[in-house]
Amino acid sequence: MTATARAGRVTPLRRLARSESTTGWAFASPAVIVIAIFGLLPVLWSLKLSFQHSDLLTPDTPWVGAKNYRQLFHDPLFAGAVEHTIIYTALFVPGTMIVGLLIAVAMNRPLRFISVYRTAAYVTMAVSSISEGIIFLWLTDPSYGLVNSALNVVGISSQPFLSSPSQALYVIVAMTIWGWTGFGVVVYLAALQGVPAELQEAAAIDGAKPFAIFRTITLPLLSPASLFLLVWLTINALQLFDEVYLTTRGGPLHATNVIVYYLWDQAFQQFNAGFAAAMAYVLFLIIVIITAIQFRIGKRYVHYSS
Repeated sequence: MTATARAGRVTPLRRLARSESTTGWAFASPAVIVIAIFGLLPVLWSLKLSFQHSDLLTPDTPWVGAKNYRQLFHDPLFAGAVEHTIIYTALFVPGTMIVGLLIAVAMNRPLRFISVYRTAAYVTMAVSSISEGIIFLWLTDPSYGLVNSALNVVGISSQPFLSSPSQALYVIVAMTIWGWTGFGVVVYLAALQGVPAELQEAAAIDGAKPFAIFRTITLPLLSPASLFLLVWLTINALQLFDEVYLTTRGGPLHATNVIVYYLWDQAFQQFNAGFAAAMAYVLFLIIVIITAIQFRIGKRYVHYSS
């Protein structure tokens, strides 16, 4: 074989170096390395921590096996946190979707100043959870809150709201629905723009009433957006923390103690990090299972215009 022929031959190593996938990985590798260091390693470290006893302060972290996980199922506060999280999720997710859908349908019409209305609906998404908590603390204050002032005007006595074990969780539900409604409106408005007008016009020509058109044509074609909101809002609801931390700190009498707040309390207030890590992995499994169920069931009810 001549020297020219050897020089022109492309070895597998050179072919790999010239391939598009190699070039792509070369560009993406800095981000992949950063994600591996700051994302994957903490996940693996917390998994190891869940089988240890650790207070995050002393280097001695004895291996305790599944003790932290067994302790979870005998902890009444954890059972209460799970119950409060389920109640919150069951109210927050459908509440946000229904309110968002109603406002989106109302705004999906040729109204004057419609851009102003749409901007106003989305403003709630621009409000941080800190501001959201402060606003609702002011609104629901038993002494000078605007909500109690309005109730007094119609003859209803002032309510304790966030100070009441029977009302606090529902006030947080209302607060977060208000904060997330703008997101639901934007998603449903985008989905409504994609509903073919000819289908609705054909149904109207056949004599269908507006509500029947909405129920049989519009609503099924919004199902992809509904599934997206269902999954996204559920994941966020199961990780509720900011609003509880800012308003009630899990009280009164543990009435708003949800899973992530209890996890934070155990890790950084009680310095029981191994137990908190076990709680985090149980929550992770709950989210994975619920999301898988939602996708599996959702496939049966999702319709596309094509």
